[in-house]
Amino acid sequence: MLEKNRRFLWNPFTQMSDYLAQEPVVVERGSGVKLVDVNGVEYYDGNSSLWLNVHGHNRAELNEAIAAQLERIAHSTLLGMASVPALDLAERLVELTAARLRKVFYSDSGATAVEIGLKMAFAYWRRIGRPEKSGFVAFSNGYHGDTIGAMSVGGIDLFHAEFGPLLFDCERVSYPYAYRFAGSEADCAAACVAELEALLDAQAERTACLVVEPIVQGAAGMITMPPGFLKEVERLCREHDVLLLADEVATGFGRTGAMFACEHEGVEPDLMAIGKGLTGGYLPVAATLTSDAIYDAFSGEWAELKALYHGHSFTGNQLGCSAALASLDLFERDRLVARVRESAELVAAGLRELATLPHVGDVRQRGLMVGIELVADRGTKEPFDWSDATGLRVCRRARELGMLTRPLGDVVTFLPPLASAPEDLAAMLAILQDSIADVTGA
Repeated sequence: MLEKNRRFLWNPFTQMSDYLAQEPVVVERGSGVKLVDVNGVEYYDGNSSLWLNVHGHNRAELNEAIAAQLERIAHSTLLGMASVPALDLAERLVELTAARLRKVFYSDSGATAVEIGLKMAFAYWRRIGRPEKSGFVAFSNGYHGDTIGAMSVGGIDLFHAEFGPLLFDCERVSYPYAYRFAGSEADCAAACVAELEALLDAQAERTACLVVEPIVQGAAGMITMPPGFLKEVERLCREHDVLLLADEVATGFGRTGAMFACEHEGVEPDLMAIGKGLTGGYLPVAATLTSDAIYDAFSGEWAELKALYHGHSFTGNQLGCSAALASLDLFERDRLVARVRESAELVAAGLRELATLPHVGDVRQRGLMVGIELVADRGTKEPFDWSDATGLRVCRRARELGMLTRPLGDVVTFLPPLASAPEDLAAMLAILQDSIADVTGA
């Protein structure tokens, strides 16, 4: 398998020479919260196969839903027509989300869901006769995907800077990163609100949309918003007549302890991008939800050319929509969002012990989204040298101890499947603690 990987496969977000120098994990099957490689070795799935597995692997109810749909049809287009699972799922999503969100536009990944939201926002103002509102505002260190538009509103230099000449301009403001702020969490939030307000005071007349990862900024290192900050962002958008696009791709479907992160502060965005956990982590379906006001701006006579000219080959795929419907049934039957809140308390207790390790600078958690920031000196918050690859070495040690996860620089992430049992969470936390202690010498 290593030779096949070497000859044929280019892995994403992976330095291939380094990866191939190790013995890659080649997954053959999965069950519950564990993955099994081709050698029969079991691993806990400590990052939910990139933050998206909800109910565990090889869940019978999801398998059966996909098989039943396969007996009917695997796929037909949504361009100029519809399908039963796509319609049923759209209805369920509108019922689940904020009252402002009334229409569903399907795609196939979080990045495309964000791109669609950006295009909707840009074109909306043109449709209603305000083409000067064409700019975007986003947050520093944001991540919204790796397509061109999604990168344009992203803010992580490691991922985006090289492609700068390809990207459109975007104004950026500071996301409240309290651990790295010289002051209290409240001071950090106030400074960031003031910065955003000043920008919108100056540029709202030219701004179409603000894009935000609500409550938790994922790829930046699981940075958590201070309480009330998201509500202030919504307030400023409303006061300045700027559309609000919430990127709930990572935070949606129970991950933060609410079905959607915006619910924590009663925020109703104009547009919302969802993906990852939408199908329980089974198939690539994403969606952009929006208001009737935005939808109506694209309605008109054929000759007016007001339609949204955007689509994907597999938009609203029936197999994926059927998996999503079965996943939502399991959310209800298993009271999964409430269980996530219970699991989060158990995880928080384990993290308190882990936080005492001398090279753990900060532990950030919302629900079952956790980031553990490792530092060379806890007193000064001095980071490890990048070349030490401390976070990467911790994750490699975790693999040796039986759990798979990935670092974000020197932030070790922990995002287990939402349905993880207490004993599995305890075992994964023990591996995390041992891995950090082993690598940092604590």
